[in-house]
Amino acid sequence: MSNIYIQEPPTNGKILLKTSVGDIDVELWSKEAPKACRNFVQLCLEGYYDGTIFHRVVKGFIVQGGDPTGTGTGGESIYGEPFKDEIHSRLRFNRRGLVAMANAGKDDNASQFFFTLAPTPDLQNKHTIFGKVTGETVFNMIKLEDTLVDQDDRPLYPPKIIGTEVLNNPFPDIVPRVVKKKGQDEKPTKKPKVAGVKNYKLLSFGEEAEEDEEEVAEVSRKFSGKSKSTHDLLSDPKLSALPAVLEGDVDLSRHSSSDDDSDQARERMDMIKKKLGRHKTKEVPKVQKDTTGEDEEEEYDFGKERREELKRKAEELKKEYKSLKRDLQTKRKESERETVKEKTPPKERDIDRFTQTKSEYNEELEAYKTKKQQIPKKGASREAMTLSLLERFRNKLTSVKQQVG
Repeated sequence: MSNIYIQEPPTNGKILLKTSVGDIDVELWSKEAPKACRNFVQLCLEGYYDGTIFHRVVKGFIVQGGDPTGTGTGGESIYGEPFKDEIHSRLRFNRRGLVAMANAGKDDNASQFFFTLAPTPDLQNKHTIFGKVTGETVFNMIKLEDTLVDQDDRPLYPPKIIGTEVLNNPFPDIVPRVVKKKGQDEKPTKKPKVAGVKNYKLLSFGEEAEEDEEEVAEVSRKFSGKSKSTHDLLSDPKLSALPAVLEGDVDLSRHSSSDDDSDQARERMDMIKKKLGRHKTKEVPKVQKDTTGEDEEEEYDFGKERREELKRKAEELKKEYKSLKRDLQTKRKESERETVKEKTPPKERDIDRFTQTKSEYNEELEAYKTKKQQIPKKGASREAMTLSLLERFRNKLTSVKQQVG
């Protein structure tokens, strides 16, 4: 495995993908695949992948994403059209954790990309490899394989790319484009209101209505900003200038009625407080539901169904384990019974085997002793014996040479 990493060229550039299963670090081969890397970096800077899903998961093969429509047929490149493949001899589909461009054919690259989950030699020279997943974030990438999928390899609860962050930009000349999102159009300008003009000529009594309107306008001009009473407007001698109620009487009446009104005021205040309390208790949970609606849906999507599925699988595994354990116990008991029956050999066989081995040992020991006695002890006799053996060996060699020659 180390040889594979040595053969790969050095990387230049790094991007962090924040996904629903955890962060994924992607290092780029910007020198070997400059077009694909520039396209990927600029789309990340523009937030093109934010909120997109991984729409295809083939277990033991690839995980594909990068389509804003989520169908697998969308996506655009920064060049305005599909760009060419960039095949490099040192970049090969020989391990997991590689990042490559997805396409529908030759030279048809846009915005979609995929991660490899295993060696995929069938994709060699068909797709552009432009990056690799590094560090411990490889385990987060492997989590993408655990999602439940249907018969078309489409996830039932697809994981998302929450956001992207360019940690090391290999192309400092990139300027992100300003892309207007839906609903951010220019606000419509308000039309100025035109004051209506009354046309009295259309009415049969238009002249009278126009005269009345003029009189009302003159009166309103005179008394605008002034509050007048009947004493000011009319010159009637019957009207007196004295106030109808004196200030002292008003104070006395207030004090006398204050005791009676205080109880009623308290009752009203209590009723108002109760009503306000009811409204508050009803309104607070609505606000909480509105604010936490999205989080609850996300938990349902990514947590609840998966937990239920895992629980169901765990129960099935427990049942299988119990059944296997019972079978093993029964087989073990049967084998023990059979071995007990078979372990009753006659004693004579054991005695014969022992005597046979003992006799063989004694024979070997006797042969060793006889050969040892034939060898002379150290001295002239032993030297003569070695010389005779050497002479015999020489004669043998000469005879062999004569036969060959």
